[in-house]
Amino acid sequence: MQKDRINLQFCGFGGQGLVLSATVFGTAAVRAGLNGVQTQSYGSEARGGECQAELILSEGAINSPSADKMDILVAMSQSALDRYLNRLNSKGILILDPRFVVRPTRDDIRILEVPVTKIATEEIGQQITANMLMLGFLRQATGMFSEEALIEAIRDSVPQRFLEANLKAAKRGKALAIERNVSLEV
Repeated sequence: MQKDRINLQFCGFGGQGLVLSATVFGTAAVRAGLNGVQTQSYGSEARGGECQAELILSEGAINSPSADKMDILVAMSQSALDRYLNRLNSKGILILDPRFVVRPTRDDIRILEVPVTKIATEEIGQQITANMLMLGFLRQATGMFSEEALIEAIRDSVPQRFLEANLKAAKRGKALAIERNVSLEV
């Protein structure tokens, strides 16, 4: 992590595990010594409606539970990207799942297409693990905290019957970041 405060937003539709993603990532970061604040909002539908979660991580005090601009935006649906792209800082990082999101034309940001849903479906055998695959990728790419911290947070947050698949997905996300030689400095 290059700066002392990072603002992240996970957005997509309900059922993709985006709030869980922010919770797991934030828990791992806090256990590694950072301060963290996480907020979330849902559409009126239980599944399939719009969903987003914000996460502020800082080495210092966090004086507000929300941020005006994001350093990293993870987009898992087109409608969510359309709604939240304007919150991404110039020079920010957009990570999108190309199964659900079309690459925007903004030229002042770094854009990474990470096919987490495709990989989760084809390699893990469970589409629902796409969020953990994204977390493994994001953790490896940012180096904000150790892999062990992420694994521990997943173990504490995911029901036992889904644990093995989610851990496998996180490890596959890590491998994907290594394969692509992705290093994110925000």
